Amino acid sequence: MKLPWKSDATSTDDTVDDAPTTDAARADEVSLEKPTQTPGKGRPTPKRRDAQSKRRGPVAPPPATRAEARARKKALKSTMSKSQRKELSAQRREARLEQREKMMSGDEKYLMPRDKGPVRRMTRDIVDSRRNFAGLFMPFAVFLIVAIMIPQIAGLANLVLLVFVVFMAIDSYILGRMVNKRVRERHPDTQESRFRLGWYAFTRAMQLRMMRAPKPLVKPGDKV
Repeated sequence: MKLPWKSDATSTDDTVDDAPTTDAARADEVSLEKPTQTPGKGRPTPKRRDAQSKRRGPVAPPPATRAEARARKKALKSTMSKSQRKELSAQRREARLEQREKMMSGDEKYLMPRDKGPVRRMTRDIVDSRRNFAGLFMPFAVFLIVAIMIPQIAGLANLVLLVFVVFMAIDSYILGRMVNKRVRERHPDTQESRFRLGWYAFTRAMQLRMMRAPKPLVKPGDKV
């Protein structure tokens, strides 16, 4: 005999058993539709350059002496292949040529310490804008060396050399006074001594025009 309450209990149990199954199925569907997100690291991602520097280790300090620099250069070359050494030497050669070109053009960044500054540049322009007697010394000296080797004109060559040296000294003295006067008119606060500035002008005037470094930026006769 089937009792009424048994039927109700059975249906209630079935309902209770089906409820968790339905909730689990819905949870699986939600997990498939929306994948779980990975939690953040809590710190910014490091840059590639910083990560590479950490892997390489700390940067070595610059060499303190020339011997140490040569040792490092030799050690670096030993670890490079032949093609890499050729490429490195070609790059250095191009860099030296570019540096020399800029130095010859008068670029202040690449000039030697003795040539830097507006005072020295003006001195060079004054020397290059005139025809200096001292500029004939080198070709004249070669001619006199050949002339002295000839006994017949050796005495005359010595006399000509003495006269030439006297004229060169007079012209150089005039050049030094002119350079110091004009430079101090334009740069009254300069700390250059008269002797050093005059000697700088004399040494440049002694060189042939084509051999002067930096190259002349003015032509003979131009106003400076």
